[in-house]
Amino acid sequence: MGIPRALEPTGLILVDKPAGPSSHTVLDGVRRRTGARTGHAGTLDPFATGLLLLLSGRATRMATWFVGLDKCYLTEVDLRARTSTGDVEGEVIHASDPPGRRELEAALAGLRGAVELPIPAASAVKIGGERAYRLHRRGVDVEMPVRRSRVDVLDVIAYTDGVATLELRVSSGTYIRSIADVLGGHCRTLRRTEIGPFRVEEADDQRIVPVEEGLARIGVAVP
Repeated sequence: MGIPRALEPTGLILVDKPAGPSSHTVLDGVRRRTGARTGHAGTLDPFATGLLLLLSGRATRMATWFVGLDKCYLTEVDLRARTSTGDVEGEVIHASDPPGRRELEAALAGLRGAVELPIPAASAVKIGGERAYRLHRRGVDVEMPVRRSRVDVLDVIAYTDGVATLELRVSSGTYIRSIADVLGGHCRTLRRTEIGPFRVEEADDQRIVPVEEGLARIGVAVP
């Protein structure tokens, strides 16, 4: 039987996740400190940094309102090679000359709006009842499903020596690694800067944002 968790403190906790630990490791650290039931409104890959939105205490019952929020990212995409995971932690599976600026812009144009993107093999999606990343680690080759996403912003901030710095605003559930893979590269860095109206600059894992404030910011009337 699991250990009962307290329903207080209740509210939202904004965390700026560092590179390295998993989102669940960060969540467990907050849970141990507060002693409260704790959930999340979306994870980040271990290599990624940026905003995690955690729900504490009774706020976990309101996760539905927060998990579907749009998200913003900054990423450096190395267009000289694709990797097995779509990020720096995978093995290089194909190297090529990077595209020119015009060719890159044309490729980005085709990725804006409503798009269908393959889910990365190294992901938590279940395939036949088992997490895809576990199959991937065992070398099991599976055909990954596609997911319909919405890409509202996909802009080039800089492009030097085959590495493109991109700014994105996407619908919840969009894999930035999939976009990098479609472009013929992989994510060298990835940072989540916004979740809905919440910004990473606000992150303070010692502060509990009242549920009423959080709901008001996303335009939901307090139940």
